[in-house]
Amino acid sequence: MSKTKIKRHGKIKLWAGKTSTVFSIMLVLFVLGLLLFVEYHSYMATHRLQERIAYQVDLSMETTEEEALSLRDELIKLDYVKSVDYVSAEEAARLFSKELEEDFFTLLDSVNPLYPTLMVTLKASNNPAKIAEQRKAFEKEVKEYSNVDGVTYHETMLNDLNQIFYKLSWFLFIFVILLLIVSVALISTTIRISIFSNRNTIKTMSMVGAKMGFITRPFLWRSVLYGFIGATLAMILMFAAIYVFNKQFHLAIFHPRYFGGYITLVGIVYFIGISISFIATYFSVHRHIKRNNEQ
Repeated sequence: MSKTKIKRHGKIKLWAGKTSTVFSIMLVLFVLGLLLFVEYHSYMATHRLQERIAYQVDLSMETTEEEALSLRDELIKLDYVKSVDYVSAEEAARLFSKELEEDFFTLLDSVNPLYPTLMVTLKASNNPAKIAEQRKAFEKEVKEYSNVDGVTYHETMLNDLNQIFYKLSWFLFIFVILLLIVSVALISTTIRISIFSNRNTIKTMSMVGAKMGFITRPFLWRSVLYGFIGATLAMILMFAAIYVFNKQFHLAIFHPRYFGGYITLVGIVYFIGISISFIATYFSVHRHIKRNNEQ
């Protein structure tokens, strides 16, 4: 075989090794990114739904609008309260008439039996015990006011929803951790195989007296590049798949309110890809150098 063919064959093997390394990293980070994406949207959907559940604080008929607004201002100061909306008796009647599609006052001879209310939403949490604690604290706080007749909410539905949210969040979290462990193992194995293919180069450099830092540096820079390219390709592939999915089902996945979360997600994927590649390369090269020195 001629020198030209040997050289060309060597280049093909080198590029094939680099491509397979980057491709392996890309696939692992693509799957990890998708799972983090699902976890993020599950978290957001859970919190949005929790914070849409309203607690109805019924006020006495004698409560003036000024007193109701004063109570609203006091409740909104509580740490676990997200929002408080005042609904007067007249506004409640208008809303009820709109639902009935008939004049509410006409049916009851112009007598309005509805009470003024405060519609309160609490801040979301993934911990059912914390939610129950907030609910009890809220009820206790509200009932201390003389012009409050009671608090109305669907207790059974709230408990069931909180349990579902809690279990779903933990299931996805554990799954992400397991996949992260698998990702570390797969990327580390891929990098070790890549370094093993360069073992003769490392051995030659060790034999001519090159220091460990000098030998390690180019491999570390290459590993960072592999991690960066793999993460970039994984993110391009992931968001392309999400775009197709979003277009097919007409979801609001690309709403601006999610952009902050997406930036964090992308940062996590890049950090994982580059960090694992760097650490795996560092230990793999050092192991080969140490082995050569012992021989």
